[in-house]
Amino acid sequence: QVHLVESGGGLVQAGGSLRLSCAASGRTFSPYAMGWFRQAPDKERECVAAISWVGATYHADSVKGRFTISRDHAENTVLLQMNSLKHEDKAVYYCEARAGVAYSRRPNDFDYWGQGTQVTVSS
Repeated sequence: QVHLVESGGGLVQAGGSLRLSCAASGRTFSPYAMGWFRQAPDKERECVAAISWVGATYHADSVKGRFTISRDHAENTVLLQMNSLKHEDKAVYYCEARAGVAYSRRPNDFDYWGQGTQVTVSS
């Protein structure tokens, strides 16, 4: 079993920054790709950013230029640096992991996910 624990969420003013961190523990496997998803009330879960085992990245158009995903293999962590936050970024953010090299943008392609961390952006 792989455990993913997110941290770093909170309340921030519009235009501010947050850095989300996801730590993987337990029976971690390799290779594995990671992703950050978010879900706002009454909306479907969407992929914000994803990163492959070898470091290829994807960022949704809505966050491109503002958010950056990265990972540290030695620490089994994945980060999401969020800058210039907007009110519409408010959501619960989930870290997800899937076996394999390539990332995916579909939540159902992932094998493990964390409990989520709330991000709230005040105007």
